[in-house]
Parts: sequence; structure tokens; C-alpha cells
Amino acid sequence: MNCCFLLPFILGIPLIWPCFTATEISTTEEVGHPVGSHFRVKRGWMWNQFFVPEERNETNYHIGQLRSDLDNGNNSFQYKLLGAGAGSIFVIDERTGDIYAVQKLDREERSLYTLRAQVIDSTTGRAVEPESEFVIRVSDINDNEPKFLDEPYEAIVPEMSPEGTLVIQVTANDADDPSSGNNARLLYSLLQGQPYFSIEPTTGVIRISTKMDRELQDEYWVIIQAKDMIGLPGALSGTTSVLIKLSDVNDNKPIFKDRLYRFTVSESAPAGTSIGKIMAYDNDIGENAEMDYSIEDDSQTFDIITNNKTQEGIVILKKRVDFEHQNQYRFRANVKNRHVEEKLMEYHVEASTTFIRVQVEDEDEPPVFLVPYYLFEIFEESPHGSFVGMVFAIDPDQRKSPIRYSMTRSKVFSIDDNGTIVTTNPLDREISAWYNLSITATEKYNVQQTSAVPVYVQVLNINDHAPEFSEYYDTYVCENAGSGQVIQTISAVDRDESSEDHHFYFHLSGEDTKNSSFIIIDNEDNTAVILTNRTGFSLQEEPVFYISVLIADNGIPSLTSTNTLTIHICDCDDHGSTQACRNKDLMLAMGFRTEVILAVLISVMIIFGFIFLILGLKQRRKPTLFAEKSEAFRENVFSYDDEGGGEEDTEAFDLAPLRSSAVLRERTARGAAGAQIRSLYRQSLQPGPDSAVFRKFILEKLEEANTDPCAPPFDSLQTYAFEGTGSSAGSLSSLGSAASDQDENYDDLNELGPRFKRLACMFGSAMQSNN
Repeated sequence: MNCCFLLPFILGIPLIWPCFTATEISTTEEVGHPVGSHFRVKRGWMWNQFFVPEERNETNYHIGQLRSDLDNGNNSFQYKLLGAGAGSIFVIDERTGDIYAVQKLDREERSLYTLRAQVIDSTTGRAVEPESEFVIRVSDINDNEPKFLDEPYEAIVPEMSPEGTLVIQVTANDADDPSSGNNARLLYSLLQGQPYFSIEPTTGVIRISTKMDRELQDEYWVIIQAKDMIGLPGALSGTTSVLIKLSDVNDNKPIFKDRLYRFTVSESAPAGTSIGKIMAYDNDIGENAEMDYSIEDDSQTFDIITNNKTQEGIVILKKRVDFEHQNQYRFRANVKNRHVEEKLMEYHVEASTTFIRVQVEDEDEPPVFLVPYYLFEIFEESPHGSFVGMVFAIDPDQRKSPIRYSMTRSKVFSIDDNGTIVTTNPLDREISAWYNLSITATEKYNVQQTSAVPVYVQVLNINDHAPEFSEYYDTYVCENAGSGQVIQTISAVDRDESSEDHHFYFHLSGEDTKNSSFIIIDNEDNTAVILTNRTGFSLQEEPVFYISVLIADNGIPSLTSTNTLTIHICDCDDHGSTQACRNKDLMLAMGFRTEVILAVLISVMIIFGFIFLILGLKQRRKPTLFAEKSEAFRENVFSYDDEGGGEEDTEAFDLAPLRSSAVLRERTARGAAGAQIRSLYRQSLQPGPDSAVFRKFILEKLEEANTDPCAPPFDSLQTYAFEGTGSSAGSLSSLGSAASDQDENYDDLNELGPRFKRLACMFGSAMQSNN
């Protein structure tokens, strides 16, 4: 039995596959089809691969036919289609076995469908043959245009790059089957961008075709087209755009647009003053436009610095100018790029230059002294009006204004209008050897123009001070001293200043020379020694010797002074030392000082004691008032109101006695009050009772105390109420007096001294009144 499988269209060309008989391959489990064929034989089924062109406009078109070799055409066989897409995408005519596609197929979505076919005998309902699989492949057609997936494209390339420089590579993608003809074979072309750029057709590499100048145009839009089917007719295409930017290179030098700059500067302008700006222009950008300005000839008066933010050249003054000396300057300025590569030096061979002219403006300047300072010398003790020196200033301006001079607050010197300095008081080098003066020069025609100059006056020394002892000497000599014994070394000082080193000469006065007790020997080194000139001295007969020492200096003229040296006779110890006498005198001097200090301290203490006594007497004279409703009184009462420990405080103050009828405000007898006090006395050291009840009690006691001249003060009442019970003498408070027997005798208080007379009076009188 024969079976034909028909594939109506492959790429629109009708084909008829040859038929094979089932008996030819009935014993073959699976036989491969010949080379180039697309079918095989399995168990009597003849099936193959169906190729279906995609993008068919019809929605119900015939794909092929399945037919069993057992089908005799009596319409008793029923064909069924199973698998993914069966019934939804593909349907089969159950009677004829024809397969139809009911939906549009897209190879890019799905290129292969695997289905199963089954043949059933409609009379018996049983399968004639087992299920068999077959494949439907969707053949590709050129229905997808190329697409650039990495858009947007942007590239940067340096300007002036040589021809052939790589810029960027673009790549398009075609979704068609690359193995199916030329559907996915692309060619690239340039739609926009000539003649500056070119593109390689197969790779999409964009290259530079000619040199470009960023200063003319800094960016380009290039449009690229990609066509499939290698550009054949019917090919699909896609486009993209590429933004190509040119980066800057330093191929332009800065240029001055102005050939001459004119500036003015005042002659009073200080060094560092900005007098103007110059500007060069550079077509480059960024670092390539950074520039440096300079003066062509090294100028000592002007300089140019560069403002790195604005790239301007700032002309500054290096030193002050003088209109009278030079009123105009002219010089040349250069400008160059700061960063230039070696390969680009050809563009920067010659620097751009410009001329700068500076006009100096005349200003009214202050007077100018001929020297920066003056140094004068004058001898001390020069008479009033002595000439010291002369200063001189001039007006640097053309009109040459007269100058007046003045001195700032000096009591020793003065200056006249001609600049002559004279003395107004005697000078003493030993008081002040130098004077620092400030002389001011003022223009007569413009008093606002002034200047000052320092003047230093040195007072020269004359020999007007005689030498004298360098210190006070305490000299001692033992009673048993022998002749020729050194008892003192002396030296001298001179307040005068000497051009040479001071040299002093020592000798005794004429009267002391005749005295044979002591002699002096000059050591010729500004010191001398005193020696004994006899053996033995008597402390009783002559305890002290006074000798006159003459000291002369080497000044011109030489001055001499007489200095008295006191020599004490000392009862020395066995070793012949005078230290005991020196210590004794020192102790006497210190004792005298101690007595003086003690006397002063005693006097101060007496004065303070007298003051405290007066204050105490005044305090005792002041009456103590107890206003019942005064604020101070209420404060004193509250200060003793100590709260207890609450309900758990078992040692709390018992308020029952205070709340008895004894605390009513009516007047009670002193004895009754004493009984109340006795009931409270032993609990007086506990925390205070209720403040209201206690206040009533205090007021009752206060009223009684006011009527009794022997009652203690109120504050004493509080103090006695809290006296300690640990005293060996017991409590002396009146609050506890009722605790003893009624017959207790208080006359013993009189024996305790005058401090207890007050208590004896109070309790004695109280006991008598109660009795």
C-alpha cells in the first residue's frame, strides 16, 4: 500500500515528495532517509519533517498530509493530531489526514514544533497503528530589519587626528536566521558624515577621513545604516546616529587683541598696588588655554601676575614711583601657554606681545628727611640752651613748601622752626644716658602733610661723681690681735662712666695717718686691705675706732671722697675668731626687730578688742521684742518643728499632754504650767510635736515670761529645753524644775559663781511665789 506525503510550499515553490510503500520497510525499526531527504519510515508509518514558511498571510493554510498505508480510502480511518500546538496552531482533517495551520507562524518566536499522529479505525474505535512523531519546522523569511542595540553612540577623538584614526565601532543585530541565505548578513554604510568620517562595511568601524579643527567645529552627528541580505534588493535596513566630539589639543597660542594698554598710577601708591589688567585670548580650552604673562625686559618697577581663574594679566607696582624723578613708563608684555607638548611646539614658536604705557600722577607728598634717623651727642651738665643738633627735611613736590618742625612732649629739649635742637634742662647721664625723640616736619602750605623722624641723643659723661665704698663694712678686731694682721678688705664703685676701666687709689686721711693703730695698703686692683699697726686692743678703753679712707678715681679731673670705716673691738674666743661678736650684734638687731613686731601686734589686738567691746555693749542695750504675729517669730517656731517617723515611729512625741485643757489660751497658774512641763520634759529630745499645738504652748510660755521679770529670754527657753541629759551636773533648765520635789532648794546655785546668779534669782523667786 502506498502513502504520499506532500509539502506544498517551500519558500513559495510547490513540491511533491515521492511515495514509499510500507512493505519495503516493514521490518525496519527505524531507517535513515537518503542524503538530502527529510523523511523516514517507522512501523508502516511514512512521516517526515514539514517545512512551513513563516509570515503567511492566510490564517488557514495547508501544510501537508499524513496517510497510513493501511488506509484503503473507504473512510473508515480517523486521523488525530496530538502534541504542543495541536488544535490551537495546527489542525488535521480526521478523514483525509491533511494538516493546516490556523495561526500566523513566526520563526523568531518558535522555529520547531514536535507533534504526534495517530490513526484509529472508526468502526472499532481501536488504533490501527501506534502513535508516531513528526516535526514541523518554520522556514525563515527576511522579515526582521537590523537593529542597533547599544544606542546611543557617543565618541570622543582628539582634533587634528590623522586620517584613519579609529573613532568607534557600531554593531547591529538581525533576528533572522543567519544560516538561511543572506537574511542576517549585514552591510554598513554612512548616510551622513562625509567627508570627515568613513565606515568599514562589514565591521562597522568608523574612522577619520580627514583632519578636523575643534575651533571650527567641535562635534559631528554621523548617521550609520545597516542592511541585511548584503544589500540586495528587498533587503531591510536600520539606522543609528553617532555623536562624535573633538577633544582639544593645544594647537593655538594666546594672542593679544589690543596692541597698546594705557594705565595711570599715583606716585603715592604703595608697592603691590594693582594698576590695570591686560587680556590675551586663546581659542583652546581647559588646561590648553592656561597662560602666563611676563614683561619682556626685566622691569624693576612693574610686574605682571596671572589670575588663574580669569586668565587675565594683572599689572602691579613693584616699588613706589616718583613723579619728580620719572613721570612716564613704557614696556612690552609677552604671553605664552603654560602647557605645551613637544609635538605641538610648532604652533607656539613666536609669543604674542603688546605694549603697556604707565603715566605717573603727581601727588602732594609729605616732607622727606635727608636721613632715616639722627644721632646727636652732648655732655651732661651742659647749660640751658646748649646746641644739640639740627634736622632738615624738604618738600619733594615741585612747589617746595616751607617746613616747620615740632617735638613731641619733651621736657629736656626743644626745637625751633629751622630744625635746631637745644636743651631746656640740665642733663645727668647717671639719670638718663639716652633720649629717644620724635621730630615732626609739617608743610606750611598743607599742614596735613607731615612726616616724622627718630632722633637719638646720647648724654656723654663727665667726672662728676667721686668713688665710694662698694658696700657697708662691719669690721672687727680681737683684743689680742697682733701687729700687721689683715682685718678688712675694701673696694670702691664709681657712678660715672669711664672711657677706660675705672682705677681707684686708697689711702688714709692725714689725721689717721698719724694714728698708729691701723694702716692701709692699696692692692692696685681697685681693692685695699686694712691692717693692724700695733699689738693688743682694749674693749673697755676703746671699744670702737673710726678711720677715714680717702678714695680717688682716675677721671679728668680726678675726684676724691672720704669714707669712714668703723672698727669694733671684739672679745674673741680662744681661736681668735670674731664670729661670736658678729652673731651677737646680729641677735641684738633681730631682737630689736622682734620687739617692734610684737608691739605692733599687741597694739592691733587692743584696738580690735576695744571695737568688739563697744559692739557687744551696743548689742546688749537693744531690747528683744517678741511680737506674737511677727514673721521672724513664726520662722523660729517652724525651725524647731521636726517631723516624726510616721505611724511606725514608736518613739514619737506624745501629744496627749499638750492636747489637754492645760494648753488653752486662758491664763493658768505658774504651778500648773510647771506640771505640764514636767510631763513633757523627758520627751523633749524626741522629734518635735504638731506645730500648731506646740505654737500654742510656746505662746502661753511667752506670755508668762513677759509678765515675770526673772523669766529667761525666749531663745534661752528653747535652748534649755534641748539641753543634754548627759551632763554630770544635770539639767539647769527651768523646764525641768518641776520634775524635782516641790521642796527642792536652789540656793546652791549662788555658790556656782556669778554666771548662775540669774538662775538663782529666777528659780529662787519662783519657788518663793509658789510656796
